[in-house]
Amino acid sequence: MKSIEGIYSLISNSPAKKVVVTMHQKPDADAMGSSLAMYHFLKQFGHNVTVISPTNWADWLKWMPGCETVIDYEFSTEKASNVLRDTDWLFCLDYNTLLRTRHMADELEKLSCIKILIDHHQQPAVKSFTYGISDTNKSSTSEMVYDFILASGHGDKINNEISACLYAGVMSDTGSFRFPSASGDVHRMVADLKYRGLEHTIIHENLFDNFLENRLRFIGHVLQSRMDVYYEYNTALIAVPWKDLARFDIKTGDTEGLVNYPLSIKGIKLAALIIDRDEEIRCSFRSKGDFDVNTFARKYFEGGGHFNAAGGRSGTTLEQTVQRFLQAMRENSSQLQ
Repeated sequence: MKSIEGIYSLISNSPAKKVVVTMHQKPDADAMGSSLAMYHFLKQFGHNVTVISPTNWADWLKWMPGCETVIDYEFSTEKASNVLRDTDWLFCLDYNTLLRTRHMADELEKLSCIKILIDHHQQPAVKSFTYGISDTNKSSTSEMVYDFILASGHGDKINNEISACLYAGVMSDTGSFRFPSASGDVHRMVADLKYRGLEHTIIHENLFDNFLENRLRFIGHVLQSRMDVYYEYNTALIAVPWKDLARFDIKTGDTEGLVNYPLSIKGIKLAALIIDRDEEIRCSFRSKGDFDVNTFARKYFEGGGHFNAAGGRSGTTLEQTVQRFLQAMRENSSQLQ
């Protein structure tokens, strides 16, 4: 993989290119925000830009400028495939291995176009990309796209649409600036966006005050009935069966942030959310302090991510996955004390 600097001159000096910007499956605010910010940036140079998501996305992301143009690969496979086969440049944002694009992965693997990686997760599959940057010290891919725009010499292109998308991504991935990744550079970035005219209050409302009543009742139910706290291990677990998702009509994105609730309990170092999504079991892990959930997720749950925030999966039942988690918790007891 060549250095990302190699793409800078191509952006402004190349004739109009057909560009596709992609993200990981079930995109969050950082994946969607960074992708749409790149979309608005590249279009200003006359490039023909299309954003493709491997799957659907949460309703509370649909306010983002340009979101209405994003193609859902699973829903419109033929349309997305036609665009992919004709692309010159493929931007891969907020994922570092093609497997994270689910059913789209095989198609991306076969493309012979220039592939550009911008990501902040660990262990990138560098051989899959032509140009790229992978920096685990960065708070978010949105912060990296901001850096990319400035480093390319085109900071003047950061308009209100780009600012809104980048702010949503970096704010979400830093837990509203509470995580250690909210560095001085992050706050300088936000200050710069504010000076450029960013109105941040409406973004918070769109992301956090934009749900239906059933989600709030669902959260109350699972905190009351599905959460177990293991104080001897400073750990809390929420295990959600499929019937709960069906009962409360839970949609994509409605469980976002649920794993963070147990971290508010005094003394808790590890919080886990295990959800039976019918087709597979999905796991989310969060930690405080020096417990590495990236290693934990990779070792036990075919996953990974960041030191204090990671995800995984399981091909067994919810009950078996819970038992595996409890065993893993006990095996790591010395690090959780």
